[in-house]
Amino acid sequence: MAVVIITDLPAEAGTEMYDTISSKVGVEEDPPDGMIVHAASKREDGGIRIVDVWESTDHWDRFREDRLLPVFREVVPTDDGSEPDREIHEVHHLVKP
Repeated sequence: MAVVIITDLPAEAGTEMYDTISSKVGVEEDPPDGMIVHAASKREDGGIRIVDVWESTDHWDRFREDRLLPVFREVVPTDDGSEPDREIHEVHHLVKP
């Protein structure tokens, strides 16, 4: 079942940090298996909202563990290993052109 994943990066992250992570993860050059769409936008508070649609949570989990988290931890070191706020929902209806 497809899932939508909404991630909010805090204002401290900003577009520069997002761009650095995005460049290092390299989804444009090497799209991960199962990713349907990825979009990021700047919020009014300066943070970043990321909306992804994946074929399944298994696809998302593999990408997150293998590619995203290593880069995220390199660029955004945290004392407790915490991750950004994230919501995961099953997709009710999806239209792909």
